[in-house]
Amino acid sequence: MGAKWGMFVVAMVVGALMMGEKVNGDDSDSTLKTMVKVVRGKKVCQKGWECKSWSAHCCNLTISDFFQTYQFENLFSKRNSPVAHAAGYWTYQSFITASALFQPLGFGTTGSKHMQMKEVAAFLGHVGSKTSCGYGVATGGPLAWGLCYSHEMSPSQSYCNPDYVYPCTPGVDYYGRGALPVYWNANYGIIGDALKVDLLNHPEYLEQNATLAFQAAIWRWMTPMKKKQPSAHDVFVCNWKPTKNDTLAKRSCGFGATMNLLDGDRVCGQGDVDSMNNIISHYQYYLDLMGVGREEAGPHDVLSCAEQAAFNPTSSATS
Repeated sequence: MGAKWGMFVVAMVVGALMMGEKVNGDDSDSTLKTMVKVVRGKKVCQKGWECKSWSAHCCNLTISDFFQTYQFENLFSKRNSPVAHAAGYWTYQSFITASALFQPLGFGTTGSKHMQMKEVAAFLGHVGSKTSCGYGVATGGPLAWGLCYSHEMSPSQSYCNPDYVYPCTPGVDYYGRGALPVYWNANYGIIGDALKVDLLNHPEYLEQNATLAFQAAIWRWMTPMKKKQPSAHDVFVCNWKPTKNDTLAKRSCGFGATMNLLDGDRVCGQGDVDSMNNIISHYQYYLDLMGVGREEAGPHDVLSCAEQAAFNPTSSATS
């Protein structure tokens, strides 16, 4: 597609550059050379192609240090089955390549190794639940079928809304595509602008390029949908302080709040519904397969959004 992904520039340097330093802490297993410098009194790092913008997050492990090909294969073990609808499309390399755009911003690189692993499992839990073709008696169980789809198979409409900034392209449909399926012309336009790709005119790119599809999904995870609201990343790693109104709405840091931000009142505030429990089950399943363990998902009130009021009610939610 010839797209050049914009990376993020960190502020001016105050201090010496130390080449090849191994940064201690939770990245003691890292096999990539780490470059370190001091910017305004704070240590920032670069680490190979995977975390190449100067960032404090790049001083931690990169995702490939703790999440490798065999684990991706375990999580999505049935995605290339002959009956899967996107066989051969989704790969570990497409995920890792996509994540490199966001690791300097903290995606999978925030906090301890334990937190990093949990965030990757949480993000992929959402992805798996939204792209699954699993069912109760499916081979391998219903949770083994994430990444079965790359796009909506039988769209019921064109998903075109009148929009001055992002008008629909004639003859183009904006049905669900990608790892966290994108719907509606405005959302394709917003994400396309962020990734510097013309998704408004070419939404099909999200079902043709798996790296781009993962980038769009990670952008959604990392980006607040409204001013003064957190992102799914923020609420998961707790880079967010709930207000009094949030507390009254029973919103708190944790996996439950990620469902609130990504799915709103379609799954949250509805009690103990199957749609919510399906997402939770994928997250717990992935925690087990990654060696973290589902018991680390937290107590029910952190894991669930059953009683949470939606950040963005249906009339204003962004998909």
